[in-house]
Amino acid sequence: MSAHKVKFIDYQFWYQSEKKQIDELLLSCLTRGQLMLREEVEEFERNLAKYVGAKYAVGMSNCTDALRLALIAKGIKPGDEVITSAHTFAATVAAIEQAGGTPVLADIKSSDHLIDIDSVKKMITSKTKAIIPVSINGRVADCIELEELANENGMFLLEDAAQGLGAFRKGKMSGNHGVGGCFSYYPAKTLGALGDAGAFTTNDIDMYNKMMLLRNHMRDSDGDIKEWGYNCRIDNIQAAVLNFRLSQMEKYVEKRRHIASLYYAGLSDLSNIVLSPNDRNTMTDRDAYQNFEFEADDRDKLLAYLRAEEIEIILPWGGKAIHHHTAFKGEKWHLKQADSHFKRIMTLPMHIALTDDQAACVIETVRKFYKK
Repeated sequence: MSAHKVKFIDYQFWYQSEKKQIDELLLSCLTRGQLMLREEVEEFERNLAKYVGAKYAVGMSNCTDALRLALIAKGIKPGDEVITSAHTFAATVAAIEQAGGTPVLADIKSSDHLIDIDSVKKMITSKTKAIIPVSINGRVADCIELEELANENGMFLLEDAAQGLGAFRKGKMSGNHGVGGCFSYYPAKTLGALGDAGAFTTNDIDMYNKMMLLRNHMRDSDGDIKEWGYNCRIDNIQAAVLNFRLSQMEKYVEKRRHIASLYYAGLSDLSNIVLSPNDRNTMTDRDAYQNFEFEADDRDKLLAYLRAEEIEIILPWGGKAIHHHTAFKGEKWHLKQADSHFKRIMTLPMHIALTDDQAACVIETVRKFYKK
């Protein structure tokens, strides 16, 4: 039994609520010996592409590999610069370096903490080959405008959609921009696997074919390997679970949107916090609320207070921006908004098991802190 009266994530509840269906899927895979790149993978790929609105999907081992292989498929080489957001997980920047490129960070917007197109424009050089916007917290980045910018400058756009599935902007779902989108199905995601898993979605047949080869050692239909590839396959067990959970995806998104509505209603009058915009509430413009991120005065004290009250809180990326990690060697003097942002941001519990009473408890505890 957890010591927390409100968990940040509740994996046990999610499994128990779907135990019958998941156990049947696992048993089917095991008894039939369907474990790698078999029917379940193909079915998941078809259904994911349909859900995203893309033509093709490629199941992957994780989002990091999807990002890395997509950059390799597009020919990124040493000396090529790739611009991405200063508010992202390590995987985005690591994938650029692992593909041979040089990561360049753009600052973020104060309004929704997504990549700032004006900052992107300032970072473009003759070496820039790509832009990777990050659709974070279940909110789609300004991918349409950024893709236009990329095309004008002879570059390509690749969307980091790790936290974006289920979210729309201007009628396009996250993962359906540029040369493709890269998804994470880490267990904490809105669509979570039982371990690591990911996917790549695209409308580009050449990218699809390259990614299918790259993920499986570049082995072609004749069994020949003309150049060395990678081992980044998704297994059937994860694909089977993801395919079932994908059929429940709208229910998951609506639950998160409901919890978010409770947080907005209960916290919007507090002058001590700045909530993210609540401006996408249609089927063509929708936030999926992978996380509920906001800015708070006295953030560290509030964090300690909530934890003392047995409300589990995890800071985004452990509270450390990507450009403050030793591994990042690029320019960071210009990331003023990101630096300011990381001193104030935190997230509240947001998951399928969260009850209205638990959300009310979180709201009441935040309000009590600021009354003090």
